[in-house]
Amino acid sequence: MEITKHFTATTFIVHDGKVLLHLHKKLGIWLPIGGHIDRDELPEDAAVREAQEEAGLTVKLCNPGKKTDMDDVEQLVRPMHILLEDINQFHQHIDLIYYATSDTDKLAPQAGETTNLKWFTDEEVQAFEEAPMSVKALSLEAIELLGSSNIGKDRKK
Repeated sequence: MEITKHFTATTFIVHDGKVLLHLHKKLGIWLPIGGHIDRDELPEDAAVREAQEEAGLTVKLCNPGKKTDMDDVEQLVRPMHILLEDINQFHQHIDLIYYATSDTDKLAPQAGETTNLKWFTDEEVQAFEEAPMSVKALSLEAIELLGSSNIGKDRKK
């Protein structure tokens, strides 16, 4: 049995101490913004693109790690996590997880995208039953890291 693997980019977006999640149309559960990385697309560009398409937000990706001075290569925004997710018995996602900030909470998803988006506080996330454990844990981590700081402004995209 062959198992296919696709690369995806997921972005936990934080604004004013809240994280943005959307109710997935097919799965019926609350998930962060994200999707497949297009051919020849950089993962960080996919993360930013998905935020624009699905929520109408311009985001700043967070990369709190050390940048090394190198003039012969481009250092990409490092994901906060890389997860292997079972989609079904024949398919997996290699999911690059980014944290980002937005200067606004005003949402404007593109046509055809879900309109069931909501900003959640950490208390709401902790009490949330309609989200996978990983979504809860990463949402809380993103809020803790970016909720009241400007770390996300370290690297603009």
